[in-house]
Amino acid sequence: MIAWEGVAVDFGGPPVVGPLSLTVVDGEWLALIGPNGAGKSTLLKAAVGIVDHSGSVQFGGRASRAGLDVAWMPQRPHLPDEMSVTDYVLLGRTPHLGRFGTEREADLNAVEHSIQRLELGALAGRALATLSGGEAQRAVLARAIAQEAPVLLLDEPTSNLDIGHSLDVLEIVDELRLSEGLTVVTAVHDLTLAGRFAGRVVMLASGNVVADGSPDQVLTEELLRAHYGAGIRVVDNGEGPTVIPTRNRRV
Repeated sequence: MIAWEGVAVDFGGPPVVGPLSLTVVDGEWLALIGPNGAGKSTLLKAAVGIVDHSGSVQFGGRASRAGLDVAWMPQRPHLPDEMSVTDYVLLGRTPHLGRFGTEREADLNAVEHSIQRLELGALAGRALATLSGGEAQRAVLARAIAQEAPVLLLDEPTSNLDIGHSLDVLEIVDELRLSEGLTVVTAVHDLTLAGRFAGRVVMLASGNVVADGSPDQVLTEELLRAHYGAGIRVVDNGEGPTVIPTRNRRV
């Protein structure tokens, strides 16, 4: 479980987030949506201590144990050019290493499992600088999964991925959520994918929660037009809401 309790971020000026409170229960997948600047990424960064904030973030009722309670996939990760994919994914095991930092068989197995799940086996020995944007994105997710933390925070996990790999990656996350009991929170711009995979959607605007519920309750034309602007249609083909952009033609 993860709970933001009265969290606010201001960057030295007017608040950009909150104060807000939000709880995600064990095993839940929550999608954070909202227009640019709504506070989605900042809320996630507050949870992993990257930005200063007031209030508190609790994991299972306690403060985070560094690297053990939460795995983080940033939108713009630092990727050392010459590091191999395997060595990069192995960084996800750092919180689990002993006093002398020696990898154990369990660590190597977790890395191999993660690499195979993300279909990176053929790229395992490649330098990160040689990867395409989509391949690098999968390597970052593989590192987060190898960490084996109970809470997974993903900031735009499908950016740089084509639609096929986007679906594959989200299916993998969902399989892990179900099999391992992970709690997943994603900041996402693709509203249709948010509705397909997340059981709960929270819409942020100006740093505050403006809607919280199931995809059917939040992904409505009324709410989306109010906060994203005109030019949006929502249809349901039986698999959940599908958000369709429409042109605002000017004569």
